[in-house]
Amino acid sequence: MEGITLEGSGVARADGFTLFVPLTAPGDYARIKVVKVLKRYGFGIVDQILAPSPDRLPEEEQGCGCFRQCGGCAFRHIAYGAELKIKENAVRDAFRRLGGFGLEPLPILGAPSADRYRNKAQYPLGRDRDGRIVAGFYARNSHRIVPAEDCPLQPVIFSEILRLVLDFLNANRLSVYDEGTGKGDYRHVYLREAPSTGEVMLCMVASRENPPGMRELAEKVQAAFSEVVSVYLNINPEKTNVILGREYRLLAGKAQITDEFLGKKLAVSPASFYQVNQAQAQRLYELAFDFAEFTGTEHLLDLYCGIGSIGLSAADRIGKLTGVEIVPQAVENARLNAKLNGVKAEFFCADASGAARKLAEEGAKPDVILVDPPRKGCGAEVLEAIFRMAPRKVVMISCNPATAARDCKILCEGGYRLRKYQAADMFPRTGHVECVALLTAPDAARE
Repeated sequence: MEGITLEGSGVARADGFTLFVPLTAPGDYARIKVVKVLKRYGFGIVDQILAPSPDRLPEEEQGCGCFRQCGGCAFRHIAYGAELKIKENAVRDAFRRLGGFGLEPLPILGAPSADRYRNKAQYPLGRDRDGRIVAGFYARNSHRIVPAEDCPLQPVIFSEILRLVLDFLNANRLSVYDEGTGKGDYRHVYLREAPSTGEVMLCMVASRENPPGMRELAEKVQAAFSEVVSVYLNINPEKTNVILGREYRLLAGKAQITDEFLGKKLAVSPASFYQVNQAQAQRLYELAFDFAEFTGTEHLLDLYCGIGSIGLSAADRIGKLTGVEIVPQAVENARLNAKLNGVKAEFFCADASGAARKLAEEGAKPDVILVDPPRKGCGAEVLEAIFRMAPRKVVMISCNPATAARDCKILCEGGYRLRKYQAADMFPRTGHVECVALLTAPDAARE
């Protein structure tokens, strides 16, 4: 294998033809069975590893028996150091190829742990061949459930709670949703944890109000696990594969779980965005703050602010904080979090492009704009509003190197300069990588 993609597929070439082979590694020498041929490339599967790559881990060290089927982990078959090199190269390649930047990235920020780091999990429910209710993850490129009561990326307590839920559903012969027929009650088990406090939230997703057994299940879970301080029902009646519906009902305990993040208390609701790798997110935000080089007087505009975790964490380093987020529940959490921490800040519930445009029209002049957009990137309206507000610095946190490179290129075409960028591994063993970039305004924009 000559290379590897972010999806974990090795790249092999024969007579100029390219084959993508899942779960292989650069340096593997293997016999490959070709399963699909297109005009310019094809796909294969491993028939036999003849000589393993130095980066390949023995099966007993890979730490999971079902990752080959579930599709969640792209790199569990190779050493973590090799994974970091792949991700750093992917970010470098995006900024060079899509952004046209010759600047070298700073060394990737690896995670302190490659396992048990996620504080959020959503398990689809279904039935096995024997008719028993099972939970797990969808197989790669399908909606077939691979049963997996324990995932090495999730906290151990999630597995214990999930086991109790499954035992209860099976013992009471309750129904689970069938995507084909659109019938059945229980659809997903959704769990969140606040790592610093140990508080856990259980949210059962059902297709209708008051599904049988729900309140008894809530009581049983809370009786068995003191960590579960919040139990919700999410109602999703639509015939869709979208996990969550719009309506949440608190059945027991608190409306939010509370975590501690860079010295600040944060309330987290079921619909709120919160980084799923809390330990690494704190290091990522510290990196962004180092890029910004705050002096204590800046007006920071935090676009896509979620529950306010980034801006509030920077509150002691700046003079003024404004945050923008489109999810109403997240904005409520952000305002609550500001009160919890005694921080004076303004949070607006609006789409980032509309809010940025409105602030620009009102003559807002933030010194630093921090953007943490979804995978699709900032969008033309957000970038145009940034130009109009003319901040001295733009700090971009992105979960998609391709759109980050594109947006940085547009900002630089408008007069900004890319000063530095760095990859950060927020999701070890998966095919995702984040990056942070610093752009500064030309002298004319600072006057």
